[in-house]
Amino acid sequence: MKYAFFPGCSLESTAWDFKKSTLSVCAALRLELHEIADWICCGSTPAHASNASLAVALPVFSLLRARDMGMPVMAACASCYSRLRTANYKITHDPAECSRAERITGMPYDGSVQVQHILDVLANDLGTEEIRRNVSHPLGGLKVACYYGCLLSRPPEIVAFDDPEYPTCMEEVLRVVGAEAIDWPYKTECCGASLSITDPDVVRRLGYRLLSMAHRAGAECIAVACPLCQSNLDLRQADIGKSFGEVPEIPILYITQLLGLALGLSVDELALEAPAVDAMPLLAKHGILNPAEGGKRS
Repeated sequence: MKYAFFPGCSLESTAWDFKKSTLSVCAALRLELHEIADWICCGSTPAHASNASLAVALPVFSLLRARDMGMPVMAACASCYSRLRTANYKITHDPAECSRAERITGMPYDGSVQVQHILDVLANDLGTEEIRRNVSHPLGGLKVACYYGCLLSRPPEIVAFDDPEYPTCMEEVLRVVGAEAIDWPYKTECCGASLSITDPDVVRRLGYRLLSMAHRAGAECIAVACPLCQSNLDLRQADIGKSFGEVPEIPILYITQLLGLALGLSVDELALEAPAVDAMPLLAKHGILNPAEGGKRS
């Protein structure tokens, strides 16, 4: 299976570990990724908050480039996925918006390029049985809280590959690789997203709710598929403890990092040294790391 890969700005900078683990996992599963040449920023939060037309036109620039590649687009960042899908929705449902996008980009576009998130590709295109066949190092019953955040499954008319209120594809993937995906009520709650810059108090409050609930539900780590979710829950754990009381440290790992471990990929291939909260002792406890890696950061 071949996909036009849209990395987006986060995966080229702060979420470099998400990109590295995504590329490593896709290669191991024989998913062929071709990065879109000369892609540009999708606009993320600033565009749709300041200029509705640019919020559509910016993703369309990259979708036009992907159209020439003749394959569906795959994004890993939840925000990029949402903005690309939203642009397609606007183009196909609002003729005025379609005309404005054509005027800005200088090219016609009909919204026909398929856009998928990596979770959709793994769970629905590839399928859990194919993933199961590639498992060499099962995750040893590791208790994982799957956290989708607020963008991956909503709004359902735009991002429609799973249930909007109770998605399960991440759990399905992790169960077939040997993890115990726990049930918890906050899997689609917001982490505060980019309010981490403008109103960090809100992010700390929301983060405390998420981390404390995951801990009470029995999670040993949290699996994410969004760079902002990972950053807000990983980097702010110390600040959250100072503001609201200590919560036991919980590693925040990308779904690709956990899946990659089950596929036998190395710490380096999955960039497991990147998270602020060290996952190595937990992974070593469950016998997930290769013995040569010793349960320590490389």
